[in-house]
Amino acid sequence: MADTQQVDEGTDAKKAARAERRVARLAKQIGAFSKKHGGAEGQVAYLGERGARIVLVGEDGGWGDLVAPSYDIAEKAVAKSGITVHEEFDGEFAAKVRTGPYEWTRMAGIQVGGPSNT
Repeated sequence: MADTQQVDEGTDAKKAARAERRVARLAKQIGAFSKKHGGAEGQVAYLGERGARIVLVGEDGGWGDLVAPSYDIAEKAVAKSGITVHEEFDGEFAAKVRTGPYEWTRMAGIQVGGPSNT
């Protein structure tokens, strides 16, 4: 039985190391977004088995998102990046998002049969 525990501990260590690398990679991407947009704020949304979505809004109104394999990894990445994190995507935070012609055309294409931008 000791052999099994050693294998499990090795596997757990590999999983932990992989998770740390993912956290570091996501934090680096968040930091790059923040630098490009003059700062950033974010919100983490649970996606179920798929993981978690990190929604980013820059100080200039630019926005983007990243998907993490788990909610825990997403939370650690935003904490490591040092951005402000909101509980919900509403109110003043949502009002900071600036959409451009592409988004409006896509929304029109999806909602009312407008051009699809393809």
